[in-house]
Amino acid sequence: MNKKKIINDPVYGFISIPTELVFDLIEHPYFQRLRYIKQLGMTHLVYPGALHTRFHHALGAMYLMGMAIETLRNKGHDISSKEEEAVIIAILLHDIGHGPFSHALEESIVENISHEDISAMLMNKLNTQFDGRLSMAIEIFNGTYPRQFLHQLVSSQLDMDRMDYLNRDSFFTGVSEGVISSDRIIKMLNVKDDHIAVEEKGIYSVEKFLIARRLMYWQVYLHKTVIAAEQLLANILKRSRELVLMGESVFTTPALSHFLAKPISRDAFMNEDHHLDNFASLDDTDIMAAVKVWAMHHDFVLAKLCNDLVHRNLYKVDITNEAPDKQFITELSNRAVKKYGITPQEASYFVFEDTIRNNAYKPGDGNIRILMKNGMIKDITAASDNSNLEALAKTVKKYILCYKKDLT
Repeated sequence: MNKKKIINDPVYGFISIPTELVFDLIEHPYFQRLRYIKQLGMTHLVYPGALHTRFHHALGAMYLMGMAIETLRNKGHDISSKEEEAVIIAILLHDIGHGPFSHALEESIVENISHEDISAMLMNKLNTQFDGRLSMAIEIFNGTYPRQFLHQLVSSQLDMDRMDYLNRDSFFTGVSEGVISSDRIIKMLNVKDDHIAVEEKGIYSVEKFLIARRLMYWQVYLHKTVIAAEQLLANILKRSRELVLMGESVFTTPALSHFLAKPISRDAFMNEDHHLDNFASLDDTDIMAAVKVWAMHHDFVLAKLCNDLVHRNLYKVDITNEAPDKQFITELSNRAVKKYGITPQEASYFVFEDTIRNNAYKPGDGNIRILMKNGMIKDITAASDNSNLEALAKTVKKYILCYKKDLT
């Protein structure tokens, strides 16, 4: 079988699949599932073009990784073909553990377990199926491979994952503030003391990358209407689980039923294979099929939440620097109880508060190193003459209050 395939990507043009093993991994059901998981969850309800998938993103990150390895080799760094294949596999599979609607439901499906944990579990399972040929890729992914710079290309504050999602998400949403010079940043990459560094002449491209990331968070990922849709979806799943645990009959697909029927602890998920098998067959279609059916459920709360999502009747969201007024929240909750004929506890599905955080750069957390012309290494915040970068290193915390528009 011919495994030398070329994929036409709207962001980068033609992407070649580098090896037969990579082709076989892309063909595997675990990876093909990513075609049915949107990269940006509910963001298409604000930016209609944001319908690209985790599958797109993984292939784009793989393409950028190939460019990065070629750049480092051209600068005299010895990277074997085995290491190249392993680091490409590590970035290709870095998001394989994402659940439906990605971050929106990360805590709702399985509690206290991250998509990175599930990615590692699925990679170990693939390694068994592929007779240990993914061992080096898993070491790189976990950061246990001796050459640390390879792990930093997969997971750091300037990795191929972030570079692709900023490029791709800005392309599909049409938000031009997220456009970054990924080609230039990659061409400026180097290795010093086993760490990835960016040569001094690439400093402005890195500044633009950090500012683009901050703007994309406020304009796309933490857009208040996106938050409203994601909170609504999370509440739908919470209510459906509540009803199931109370013994109510609730339609689900078999894969979703497995996670609604009873809470699954982190230990159980990590140690019992059948949980992972069920997770590997879950995607966005399981959730949306259920939501459409639940819109006709006899439970008022579940039916209303689902109808509101299907018809894009989202929460009103107030974002403030100070915690919202408790009296106003109580007033809204009382109105919900009266208007919908529900209990005060059920009113929390229609009126609630939360917090959001945005930090574009965390100094000390695998910081971005700049390789100066004299061979010294400086952190980007010290190397840059842009005083805004210090502000970017601070975590911005905001309060959100969500409530149904018809309560005011």
